[in-house]
Amino acid sequence: MNVYDTANRLSQEIKESEEYKNYKMAKEVINLKSELKQKIEEFEKQRYETQIIAMQTGKNDEEKLKKVQELYIELMENPDTKKFLEAETKFNVLIADVNKIIGETIKDVM
Repeated sequence: MNVYDTANRLSQEIKESEEYKNYKMAKEVINLKSELKQKIEEFEKQRYETQIIAMQTGKNDEEKLKKVQELYIELMENPDTKKFLEAETKFNVLIADVNKIIGETIKDVM
C-alpha cells in the first residue's frame, strides 16, 4: 500500500467520522445566524489575544482572561453555540490525536 493511498483513506475516514459530521452541521447552523457567528468570532479573537499575551509575558492578563470566561459562559447559554463549541472541541481532539500518532511515528527523524 502506498502512503498517499493511506492518507487519502484517512482523509475519507475523517470526513465520515461523527466528530467531523457533527462539527460541520453545527458550523452550518452558526453560519446561518450572523449574530451568533459574530459572538463566536469575538470570543475566538479574545481567546487568541489572551493566549498570545500569556505566551509572550509568561503570565495571564487577568482582566482579559475574565472577559474570555464571561464570553464563554454567555456562548454556552445558547444551545446552538454550545453545540458548536462542543463539536469543535471534539473535532479538534480527533485531529490532534491523529497528528500525535503521526508525530510519534516520525519523531526519530525529526
